Amino acid sequence: MIRLKTIQKCALPLALFAGATAGAGMAEHSHRAQAAGIDVVTYPTGVKDVVTIVGVLPAGDAMAQSGNIAIPSLAGMMLDRGTKALDKFAIADRLDNVGASISFAVGVQSLEIHGKCLKKDLPLVLGLIAAELRTPALQTQEFAKAKQQFIGSLEASLQNTEGRAREAFGRTVFPEGHPNRPHSIADYLAAAKSATLDEVKAFNAKYYGPAHMTLIAVGDVSPAEVEAEVARAFSGWTGGQDYLHAAQPAAAAGPREIPVPLPEKTSVSVILGQATGLKYRDPDALALRVGTAILGRGFTGRLMGTVRDKEGLTYNIGAAVTEDTIADGAWDIQASFAPALLEKGVAATRRELQKWWSDGITDNELADRKQGLIGGYFVGLSNTAGLAGAITAAIQRGYDLTWLDGYPAAVKALTRAEINNAIKTHLDPAAMVLVEAGTLKAGADKLAGADK
Repeated sequence: MIRLKTIQKCALPLALFAGATAGAGMAEHSHRAQAAGIDVVTYPTGVKDVVTIVGVLPAGDAMAQSGNIAIPSLAGMMLDRGTKALDKFAIADRLDNVGASISFAVGVQSLEIHGKCLKKDLPLVLGLIAAELRTPALQTQEFAKAKQQFIGSLEASLQNTEGRAREAFGRTVFPEGHPNRPHSIADYLAAAKSATLDEVKAFNAKYYGPAHMTLIAVGDVSPAEVEAEVARAFSGWTGGQDYLHAAQPAAAAGPREIPVPLPEKTSVSVILGQATGLKYRDPDALALRVGTAILGRGFTGRLMGTVRDKEGLTYNIGAAVTEDTIADGAWDIQASFAPALLEKGVAATRRELQKWWSDGITDNELADRKQGLIGGYFVGLSNTAGLAGAITAAIQRGYDLTWLDGYPAAVKALTRAEINNAIKTHLDPAAMVLVEAGTLKAGADKLAGADK
């Protein structure tokens, strides 16, 4: 439900990685092995002394299933509040003394682990991560604090127009039981207030384990040393569950308009879209992503060029494919409009969407976007955090590491016909859901189908 901490990325020049990849593909340069039941990937680079660690395991919000829906987030929040051997202050001191960091975040399906340290301190950091996952203190007093912080963040999010729009959209386009269907904030609040420490302990025992866990180390690393340290730190740890997969792909929900009235807001958050029924690995998924980037990615996208720059109706608008890494995802346009410009802004957005869907993309747009996507991909690999993130995404999407080398070629090979066909096949502007969250004009309550 919440991101527990903000992760800072270290931007490093691409030249630092040239020595690591020259003459060899990324898959060839990386090393993947099992250690203590964990899928361990190491990727040595030319960065001197610095190591970035990323880990993921299936313990996200969706894992609550029929239980208390607040428990996955609360379990994640308890991880940095001490272990059975060290309190949170002792852990902080050990990290601060060597300039290292560890943080945790809870997503839809994954618990994410992020760490950064010097090479010499990798045993310390891996040992602390292992202790926090395996033997968290789970003290009553700290749990009470975590509950109050979680409740406070939920109460604040009730007035966040973007968050409320995203909530209403997800609850409409994904059916009951789908891993990507969010719970309402009101339900989260009720669940957080009734949550118990025993529920957190039970969740930890069931979902925290090496099964289906991936741990990635990028930077000044030796595969043999990383695997030995992981084996030492996590030896004897058992348990864990697989990610959740939808029984069947979500279908388009049909045209609906959903108002989320929030008084005294200076802007209205708008989402227009639908479920795609596609996972990232599915045929047409990459073609749809590239076509979507032409419509609405950054300042060179059509939406920014028209609705923002030419017509001056908004400061921010874009389109994206979302939540398709593990389960099938959604497609949407996100924008914000001043209340007085809402009607014109939505009309302009629908007009550009319809034109893109009906007429398709042009050869020039495709050539330009391919160049930008491939260039952006390589720039994203120019720091340890970017490399670790790319490896994590590839593994969670079900690829082996050769996909890291194959992605640029896959983008380059796409044709205009393939992209236009994917747009027409998987999207239908006439069947999309429109959500408006913010200060709405009189009569908005007449919009049909609001998700109570």
